[in-house]
Amino acid sequence: MIDKVVNIKDMKKADVVILSAPYEGGVSFMGGTAKAPQKILHCLNNNLELFNVELHCEPAKILQTVHKEVLGLKKLIPEKAVKKINSEYQKLFNSKKLILILGGEHTVSIGALEAISKKENPKNITVLQIDAHQDLRDNNGDYSEKKDKYAHSCAIRRIHEFGFPIVQVGVRTYSKYEYKYWQKNKKTITVFEWNKNIIPVEKILKSIKTKKIYLTIDVDGFDPAYMPGTGTPVQGGLSWYYGIDLIKRAINTKELIGADIVEVSPMRDSVLTEYGAAQLVYNIITGKFRKKLK
Repeated sequence: MIDKVVNIKDMKKADVVILSAPYEGGVSFMGGTAKAPQKILHCLNNNLELFNVELHCEPAKILQTVHKEVLGLKKLIPEKAVKKINSEYQKLFNSKKLILILGGEHTVSIGALEAISKKENPKNITVLQIDAHQDLRDNNGDYSEKKDKYAHSCAIRRIHEFGFPIVQVGVRTYSKYEYKYWQKNKKTITVFEWNKNIIPVEKILKSIKTKKIYLTIDVDGFDPAYMPGTGTPVQGGLSWYYGIDLIKRAINTKELIGADIVEVSPMRDSVLTEYGAAQLVYNIITGKFRKKLK
């Protein structure tokens, strides 16, 4: 039998639930994110080296991982898509399982964190966001005729309103509306803008005041050299090894209660981004269950 990361079908036995949310109803530029979960899963199960060189084991042979898809998202407006994801997430949420969402656009994160906010105190969970953008707009009316409060550019604003403190890493562009909101909420929104000066990982980790974290990764937070397949690319960004180091150390020092990887937009002539996203999935899973793997 060929070894795969997704290796069981019984939800009750799962350590990890990979939840596909193929939604792109509120994207603002390039589309394609709805196709990402399937592409990432293909890389995860068919083209990934399973041996972890640090732990000297194959996590996929030890951990039980199941896949589930949120069905019926395609024709929904963003608000209804969020409600559907929220409902599915609440059914799955369990302190012993790791739920990792594959988007889809950043809107999908709202549903997950709304579900978590109904079961845990959001003030005790920091959302660690890797992203080129702040996603703090109240609505998308400054760039779209279809004004919507649940568009991907509003995702972190809605999440912050649930009560979660936010730490943003990789930000290198934002609107005047986002800037004003950030300035008014500096006690609960920490921003590490990305330029030629590399920020020590220790500084970022010290800014996280809670024991628990939720990790949301918009792949445009990485330099496009590493993650070119995304709908709203911005020059600069995290290097691959910096991002991996940040994620690993954050998971090692905090309790990870959930994660998502969003805004992958598959390209015709390259699978670099989907493969990179698959590597991130495997790194997150391995980090979360590090003690079990030793």
